[in-house]
Amino acid sequence: MYKDKKVVVVMPAYNAARTLEKTYREVPRELVDEVVLCDDASKDETTALATQLGVDHVITHPSNRGYGGNQKSLYNKALDIGADIVIMVHPDYQYTPKLIPTMCNIIGEGLYPVVLASRILGKGALKGGMPLYKYVANRFLTAVQNLLVNYKLSEYHTGYRAFSREVLETISFDANDDDFVFDNEMLSQIIYHGFDIAEVTCPTKYFEEASSINFARSSKYGLGVLRVSLQHRLAKWGLIEEPKIYARASYFV
Repeated sequence: MYKDKKVVVVMPAYNAARTLEKTYREVPRELVDEVVLCDDASKDETTALATQLGVDHVITHPSNRGYGGNQKSLYNKALDIGADIVIMVHPDYQYTPKLIPTMCNIIGEGLYPVVLASRILGKGALKGGMPLYKYVANRFLTAVQNLLVNYKLSEYHTGYRAFSREVLETISFDANDDDFVFDNEMLSQIIYHGFDIAEVTCPTKYFEEASSINFARSSKYGLGVLRVSLQHRLAKWGLIEEPKIYARASYFV
């Protein structure tokens, strides 16, 4: 607990057996009340290992639902078990769980309702091995997104995020795409509904076991990001009918 607020870490997993234990061992269990892992139909022993490690809640999809579909299961479960602060940590050890206390503190003290761990603040991305083409694409997409959604972030593409319960109960994340563009739809929703976002500097690691999408999927993702940002701007200007992803959620336990 953090000042009577229940802290839940969620882990979207796919073929994470080689890195799950290292990631899980760094989760500060003196602060984190419960951990939820969703195995998106992995072909390895992710589910068995998560159970062996003592992960509190292990969800296993019978068929692959995609990165966005995985997160939907995780956030709904976190809300169901009474989470006040939800922190997403990828179990591929690309991001260190050692930042969890900092992110938790920012939300728990009421400073910001959303925290992103940015690889771009400082020189963490390239130093950690981010491929140059991904770095350039990240900077280009972020510049366009800041312009279209009228916000200012160092990056929109980190997978290390923390949310207050209020945020998850307000945005309609279940209406989002089931693929990787889910992350950007979620940030668009958050900004659309007027929630402020904090960023903290995060070191990152690129290595063989870390998950990464190939160039073709990266290109599809980039086009999806531009579509979401343009949709956001046109909806704010009233030039298109408000897309259903911007409707307020009606979550009740």
